[in-house]
Amino acid sequence: MLKQFLSKLPRKSSRAQAIDPGKENCGDPSNSSGSGQALNGPRKTSSAVFPASVIAGIEPLLSFKDVPSSERMNLFISKLSLCCVVFDFTDPTKSVSEKDLKRATLVELVDFVESTNNPPLKFTEPAILAVCKMCSMNLFRAFPPSFRRGGSAHVSESDDAAPPSFDSAWPHLHLVYDLLLKFVTCASLEAKVAKKYINHSFILGLLDLFESEDTRERDILKAILHRIYGKFMVHRPFIRRGISHVFYQFVYETEKHNGIADLLEMFGSVITGFALPLKEEHKMFLWRTLMPLHKPKSLGVYFQQLTFCVTQFIEKDPTLCSGVISLILKYWPITNSQKEVMIIGELEEILEGIHMTEFQEIMVPLFWRIGCCIRSSHFQVAERALFLWNNDQIVDLIVHNLDVILPIILPALESNVQSHWNHGVLNLTVNVRKMFLEMDDELFQACHSEYEEEQQQLNLVAEKREEAWKQLESAPGLQPIGGNIAVLVTTAPSR
Repeated sequence: MLKQFLSKLPRKSSRAQAIDPGKENCGDPSNSSGSGQALNGPRKTSSAVFPASVIAGIEPLLSFKDVPSSERMNLFISKLSLCCVVFDFTDPTKSVSEKDLKRATLVELVDFVESTNNPPLKFTEPAILAVCKMCSMNLFRAFPPSFRRGGSAHVSESDDAAPPSFDSAWPHLHLVYDLLLKFVTCASLEAKVAKKYINHSFILGLLDLFESEDTRERDILKAILHRIYGKFMVHRPFIRRGISHVFYQFVYETEKHNGIADLLEMFGSVITGFALPLKEEHKMFLWRTLMPLHKPKSLGVYFQQLTFCVTQFIEKDPTLCSGVISLILKYWPITNSQKEVMIIGELEEILEGIHMTEFQEIMVPLFWRIGCCIRSSHFQVAERALFLWNNDQIVDLIVHNLDVILPIILPALESNVQSHWNHGVLNLTVNVRKMFLEMDDELFQACHSEYEEEQQQLNLVAEKREEAWKQLESAPGLQPIGGNIAVLVTTAPSR
């Protein structure tokens, strides 16, 4: 069985056809020569099983404790080559012993990488190449259609009931991920050497894996990508561009992706490390990549992570507030009440840290939109908009600009008092109206008088319009039929 498993590994050339005969009996206790070689030291193996271009040639089934320190890196490469064989997990009864052997080898590799820091053991270029090759062969894969059935960010009610699909190969995959994570974070891995193998192609492969429906896989991918971003400074611009491409494709093409929230969460921790003043490239990422993410219908899936990223940018540079609010108003979800409630909450967080000069630049369009929300027939939208007056910082901004804001908001308040159907909204409207009255009684009365005059003019215009329509309706009946006046004639149906 072991011979059959090892024979699946790639052969270097047709000249190397025979496997070392001692290896065929290495698992047989009765073979004293084979067991003696396994106990006394490392044994050479044929290049037909492990290509000479990758390893120096050493028996992969030995334990790291059974070889001297000088040979452990070669044994590490041999074991990595052994794990390059990918099995079919759709049939649990197929290749059971080989799968167990690979799993045990992966566990041993993870322990070895974890132990390289004490004492320090430097990874050679062939070892780095072998790790990247093994991870690529095991991890980089196309997801079957069943993974995409309910695993998009565009989730419907019927999709919520369906359980997520998980890869049956996870018993091996999670060990490969653990190995890669520990390898990337290992202090003995030199970024200058490893960047040739953990390259752009490898990073794009990791980004593609965020399409996985398995939350366990995406969680460990977040950690790996974040460690790569932190360790390989040369790859940072490329990683940002790769993430931007994923977001662009999601917003403007598919609106389906499983890993948007995970990528935003990972990038949120990256934003906290941006140096001040912010580079123009980082600001462009905010304007062109993050803000359009407010458009998709599935905003609720990743809204918390998106809000965190936006507020992190604003904490770094408060002068971005007016531009952020302007784009939020541009992407306002007029026909989606749930998104309106969420975005009003995001606006509240932004307004808590805005400067007065920035606030005065956008307060007119902002409160015009808030006034529309107060008038909303959807009681949750109206309530959430009125709850803004419970925030002391926002109230302070309103007080300092009352002469501009009150004329915009008062018509919405008066409309609610007169005709809103929800008692909770009605009570909140009365409280906000009372707050404005206490802030400046004289200004409130002046605005209220102006509002009543406008309403009277609107009523007169409505009456004139109605009278004009009545005249148009009755005009044909007052004119005599004659001359060239067209008359509509209807014929009775024939019997």
